[in-house]
Amino acid sequence: MRVKDTLNLGKTKFKMRGNLPVREAEWQKEWDENKLYEQRLKLNEGKPRFDLHDGPPFANGNIHMGHALNKISKDIIVRFKNMSGHYAPYVPGWDTHGLPIEQQLAKQGVNRKEMSRADYRQLCEDYAKKEIKKQMADFKRLGVMGDWDHPYITLQPEYEAEEIRVFGKMYEKGYIYKGKKPVYWSPSSESTLAEAEVEYHDVKSPSIFVAFPVKDGKNILDPKDTYFLIWTTTPWTIPANQGITVNPSFDYSVVKVNDKKYVVGTDRLKAVAETLGWDNYEVVQHLAGSDMDRMLATHPLYGQDVLLMNAMHVTAEDGTGLVHTASGFGEDDYNVAQKYGLPVFSPLDNKGCFTSEVPDPDLVGMFYDDANKVVAEKLRKSGNLLKLSFFTHSYPHDWRTKKPVIYRATTQWFASIEKCRQQILDQIDKVNFTPSWGKVRLHNMIKDRGDWVISRQRAWGVPLPIFYAEDDTPIVTPETIEHIAQIFAKEGSNAWYKHTAKELLPEGFTSEHSPNGEFRKETDILDVWFDSGSSHQAVMAKRPDLRFPADLYLEGSDQYRGWFNSSLITSVATTGQAPYRSILSQGFVLDDKGHKMSKSLGNVIAPNDVIKRMGAEIIRLWVASVDATSDVAVSQDILQQTSESYRKIRNTFRYMLANTSDFDPEKDRIPYEELNSVDQYLEVLLNQLVKTCLDKYEQYDFNTVYKKVFSFISNDLSAFYLDFAKDVLYIEGQDSHARRSMQTVIYDAAVKLAKVLTPILPHTMEEIWSFLKEKEDYVQLADMPEVSEYQNEAELLADWKQFMSMRDDVLKALEQARDKKLIGKSFEAAVTIYPDKETEAVLAKLDANFRQILIVSKLTIATDPAPANAEKLTNGAYIVERAEGEVCPRCRMIRTDIGEDKDLPLICGRCAKIVKSDYPDIVQEGLEE
Repeated sequence: MRVKDTLNLGKTKFKMRGNLPVREAEWQKEWDENKLYEQRLKLNEGKPRFDLHDGPPFANGNIHMGHALNKISKDIIVRFKNMSGHYAPYVPGWDTHGLPIEQQLAKQGVNRKEMSRADYRQLCEDYAKKEIKKQMADFKRLGVMGDWDHPYITLQPEYEAEEIRVFGKMYEKGYIYKGKKPVYWSPSSESTLAEAEVEYHDVKSPSIFVAFPVKDGKNILDPKDTYFLIWTTTPWTIPANQGITVNPSFDYSVVKVNDKKYVVGTDRLKAVAETLGWDNYEVVQHLAGSDMDRMLATHPLYGQDVLLMNAMHVTAEDGTGLVHTASGFGEDDYNVAQKYGLPVFSPLDNKGCFTSEVPDPDLVGMFYDDANKVVAEKLRKSGNLLKLSFFTHSYPHDWRTKKPVIYRATTQWFASIEKCRQQILDQIDKVNFTPSWGKVRLHNMIKDRGDWVISRQRAWGVPLPIFYAEDDTPIVTPETIEHIAQIFAKEGSNAWYKHTAKELLPEGFTSEHSPNGEFRKETDILDVWFDSGSSHQAVMAKRPDLRFPADLYLEGSDQYRGWFNSSLITSVATTGQAPYRSILSQGFVLDDKGHKMSKSLGNVIAPNDVIKRMGAEIIRLWVASVDATSDVAVSQDILQQTSESYRKIRNTFRYMLANTSDFDPEKDRIPYEELNSVDQYLEVLLNQLVKTCLDKYEQYDFNTVYKKVFSFISNDLSAFYLDFAKDVLYIEGQDSHARRSMQTVIYDAAVKLAKVLTPILPHTMEEIWSFLKEKEDYVQLADMPEVSEYQNEAELLADWKQFMSMRDDVLKALEQARDKKLIGKSFEAAVTIYPDKETEAVLAKLDANFRQILIVSKLTIATDPAPANAEKLTNGAYIVERAEGEVCPRCRMIRTDIGEDKDLPLICGRCAKIVKSDYPDIVQEGLEE
């Protein structure tokens, strides 16, 4: 028999390379065929519930890394909850209505105005369903487990029916009304926009100072040569001017410049004078803002009266302290105009062009932005333009078309926030937020939010379920709402466009407002945020496998003004409570330079490309490795580093599997009390790791789970325990206590780490599980490891902490000896330790083979004082010498007893004893190299 054949060399078919792009798909197919999702839920029937409600991504295009971050995070949570004693279903969803799909059809040459509304909407639905299939395949390929056969989709008839009921309840409670007020308007989309559909980009805008002649100064201001001075960045709104607003609490100065006098806010005078080049001006009068209330000015272009008004929104931060006011083009303007009884005036059409209402025929039909130059030139000719300049500033844009939006007063349907604001704020206080600043952010958004414009002038969406009587009275009753909901549940919302108003109304429906029995239908659709914001009723409260309110909503931080916001409003308005118990928000995915990903920058990383090259596990591990509560970076280099970390994890498992292949946990396991001390130490460290990971999973802190597990694998296992394990696992007798003791810990570590890492790396851990000897067929059907209690835990950790500190000294001394060329490998060393008193006491107390643990050939713990040549380090003094003797071909140690056993002269005495025990016939057979 050869020496090599007497070693217990570990063997496993678990491969070093994962071949993830191929193997992951094979695992996923097997999971589907064996219905693992359904099996897991069945195992958890009757256990405490945990309902994560999926925020619906928009059905348009393949997924991006932001989608991957979101869906994988949800999958980690749901997998963990299911493995930790919860009934945790996961129902994926999709948002399908809205402008992006209309835009995609337009790019394909579809003209919605050339076909019936119903036919056009059918094209939109077909497109959405095609995109859902595409995205569903992408999400499943990431390893996301869920009820993919029964997703919720906002275009589903049953969903639309529930959305109609949500609207009906809000209308019945008085939260829905029709009004004309300024809202975000997108000329490029020809529709209103919600706040969540607005993003900000820098634009270059004109800045003008305009003088309005005083007409009636209430005997305080002289109308002959005095002007009210305003500043605006929207010259195109001057034709719609109805008034000038001043702050009643401000002091104003009348400033004489040459032969004219101008009224300017006193706090703004210095800045205005500098901007306008007033080198020699004289303050001739002071008056309060309240003094100017209801004075009159003259419009600088058209001569009509302009009313001076008081309001507190006027600030001294910029401008002149006097604000040009056009009720149809600004929220503050609208509010002050309403207070003073001025009509709402908004002479723009849906495309942003001036209508015939504008008091200037030259502007009729002109696009608002083009009017800036024309209006400025007319003001210059009239002598009322004091200065024109340009500046760059942040300006709202349509997040779909990327083009500027305006405030424009139109007749719209609104959901009142004011009527339920305090109730909503009270509910926010009951919600848990991660990170905690989310509570303040959402609270402030609701506190400051104006009423929600819920109508849209588009085709693809859920129609507003409103009829109009012959006298234009809106008809919305519980009876009509329920009737429409039932029709939509059967036919979908396209029924609104396929049937007449009479066919959609309950049979025999009458109204005093329609003596002839004629009714017409509303043509606007509901805001898409109302669609997704109704999911708490359409999905969580409706499906028997789910529960309202949800335990958790998890989306990007932009959803504080989006889905978190709209869901909260509709839920509180209809049920009186928040739709979620907790909110977890995540940052955005950026490149490694902090830039947003875009095709133009060439920094886009597509999940599908990463999967084909590296596998989905690398994306999943990246998700776990980042702190997603803020913006996160991803790049090819970062993914490559993640791949290296994955390789480290995989290879460590491979070592553990190989060296427990002959270990039967039922027969060979050593009880904790009988484990060797160092094995107890690792078992306790493993137990602490499990406790930390379970706690951090509960806190949705995957980043810490990843860091703690990777540190344990890299430091406690690879760099320490498994480093000296070869001298036990390979060399000691196969059934020896030392070997079985260590195998017990290594096997426990493999099982527990596999369970702990399954939410993050389900494919790899499933593969590992197939090599373990556990009762569950799949690790996903196992439960998270339990945390144990060990009586001697604190004392054991303290003692081994002291030893590990001494070990650091030894490693340092060995490195110094290596630098001096005294030794190469640590096995070539003979180390003498002169420990300090604390370390000496711990070494005497611990029952351990320190030579073996320190991986040296000879170790002496000296009780004599350290000689002068000893290296003094933290825990004592050390001498490193080259070990005397020869290398044993079996244990690779340098020994002085090789050949002492005459029967086995090739090996050392220790190895001879082991080999004779394991192979009784070895003396007759003989041993050769």
